[in-house]
Amino acid sequence: MDKLLYLGMSAAKQTMHAQSVNTHNLANVNTAGFRADIATFESVPLEGQGFDSRTFVRVSSPAVNYAPGPVNATGRNLDVAIQGEGWLAVQALDGSEAYVRGGDLRISSGGVLTTGSGLPVLGNGGPIAMPPAESVLIGADGTISIRPVGEDETNIIEVDRLKLVNPDVGDLVKGPDGLIRTKDGAEAAADAAVQVATGAKEGSNVNAVEALVQMITLARSYELNVKTMSAAEQNDSADARLLRLGSG
Repeated sequence: MDKLLYLGMSAAKQTMHAQSVNTHNLANVNTAGFRADIATFESVPLEGQGFDSRTFVRVSSPAVNYAPGPVNATGRNLDVAIQGEGWLAVQALDGSEAYVRGGDLRISSGGVLTTGSGLPVLGNGGPIAMPPAESVLIGADGTISIRPVGEDETNIIEVDRLKLVNPDVGDLVKGPDGLIRTKDGAEAAADAAVQVATGAKEGSNVNAVEALVQMITLARSYELNVKTMSAAEQNDSADARLLRLGSG
């Protein structure tokens, strides 16, 4: 009887974990450049003394959906969308180099170019500092040019260049902070072949309809697992009654 109870318990627990992964994806359906996590189920034997007669299910989310998200035109000079493969290098909160696809850039009050979430964008020599400017232009190769305050349109100055990288996705991992890094923690080299489109922004690659359907499916699966545990309890009670009758 413990087999049935154990299977229902482990399956219910891991279904809840899968639901949390799916809910996290759904919560980021409007996050620029977000890459969805993929939860996978696997059977794991319960090791111990004697023969391994118990197997439980485990959910892990080691994979990331690296498919591109939809690109929408915004007409905003500081919005950039990477064309094809590649990543935009940023400085994470811990100071390490990380990579994102969200190109909704901003200029902070301190004059630093940041992502929409406030992470400094990296250039040729670290975070990009932006001088006061009448206008900002970002070229297809990531070159950032400005028209200084008070200057006419013919006086264009190159400030820096976005660090664009394109490491193999097999060498990448998604951290708890949602940022992409190389598995060994090394900084990827800049790749001149990576191009960006200005005045456009890449959205999340989460399909809201699929995520909602998955949420319903997982909820039903959880209910079935709970019913399995309830059936195990009822069977155990029935067995106990039979044993009492036999002993009497």
